[in-house]
Amino acid sequence: MEKMSNSLSRASWKQFRRNRPAMAALWFLSVMLLLALMAPLLANDRPLYARYHDKHIFPALYPNKTYIFVLSDGSDEYVKSALVNWKTLPLEKAVWAPVAWWPGESDYANAHFVSPGGSQQFRDASGVLTEMPQKFRHRLGTNNTGEDVAAGLIHGARVSLSIGMIAMGIAACIGLLLGAVAGYFGDKGIHMTRGQWSTLIPGLFIAWFYAFHVRHFALTDALQAGGWKAVTSLSFSTMLFTAILLGCWWLGKLLSRIPFFQKGSWLPADNLISRTIEIIHSLPVFMLIITIAAITKPSIVSVMILLGLTSWTGIARLTRAEFLRIRELDYMQAGRSLGLGAARLIWRHALPNALAPALVSIAFGVASAILAESALSFLGVGVPTDLVTWGSLVNEGRQQYSAWWLVVFPGLFIFGTVTAYNLIGDGLRDAMDPKLRKQIRI
Repeated sequence: MEKMSNSLSRASWKQFRRNRPAMAALWFLSVMLLLALMAPLLANDRPLYARYHDKHIFPALYPNKTYIFVLSDGSDEYVKSALVNWKTLPLEKAVWAPVAWWPGESDYANAHFVSPGGSQQFRDASGVLTEMPQKFRHRLGTNNTGEDVAAGLIHGARVSLSIGMIAMGIAACIGLLLGAVAGYFGDKGIHMTRGQWSTLIPGLFIAWFYAFHVRHFALTDALQAGGWKAVTSLSFSTMLFTAILLGCWWLGKLLSRIPFFQKGSWLPADNLISRTIEIIHSLPVFMLIITIAAITKPSIVSVMILLGLTSWTGIARLTRAEFLRIRELDYMQAGRSLGLGAARLIWRHALPNALAPALVSIAFGVASAILAESALSFLGVGVPTDLVTWGSLVNEGRQQYSAWWLVVFPGLFIFGTVTAYNLIGDGLRDAMDPKLRKQIRI
């Protein structure tokens, strides 16, 4: 079975490589990922290498370092990398990044929407305005406060790609788990005794009380603080909730040794999960995200969590449908007849063969998450105001409609990234469809 799975994977990859738009999109995303990873080296207001007072230094690699230089008269000069303006220092030699500006750094000499081809000025160490040197030019223009657009685009790639991948990673974990449980077990696959019912139902309220109600103030403070503090606090509450439920489950199994508590019924897992999916689909998800993001402290991590917790339903539906088909196949029947446990059958045999539709949904979901983040940044909700993103750059274009570069360049990045993910999703769908493997020749 593993050999057959590997051969199918190789055949799918060969078919995917024949899809030229999908391969072009994959190369484009690879370039964007490289751009995001190397953002500090591509857009930085400190030189990558400099020689000052015959000393070789690397300010961009050590942004918080304090350099000590011995002058010719024997005195010492202290230069703190994070505070000094490196552009005005009389450096003996310097190698600058392609974009010699940091996102959010204001150049007041070129404020008030300087266009890419417009006249740009540079204020030297003595305060005199001169023509902007080519190595310091704002090649894609500036915004109202003189912040470099190119630096914002390069560093904004890190924000958009990380939000899309992490948010869909959360959604994939939830969707695959719930979809697998609903599709494999159905409504009559999990049998629970009276003992388990009598401990699990009160256990839900007990787990909720101790994991979330008692920790209400801690969770509120963590969500308002944002960042990884919110992730840590929420993860601890989730683990505490799960641990209490597992304890109640095992307590119910012990209680089931009593004859009265041995009788039981089936847990309608499929019905419960399907109804939950319908409830989430009936909610205006984007308005829900805006509402929650508006009442909490702006945080990029909070946006990732919100997008992940509201984007798993499509993955769960596709996974459930695949498991409904796979669980009746011959190799699954053979595994059950050999006495293999449900967990091993699901994770070792069924899930690897049910991932194809989910991967397509995840690819489209990443594009949707990037669009959602751009929309939130455009509205000024959820994302910190000091964080430069593609959406925030487009939002600044509303202040001056003639500043076309604030709309065109970020818009092209958003359009290109979202289109690339959609093309990859189409390519995965075609490559994993056996009916289309021999038909598509692009």
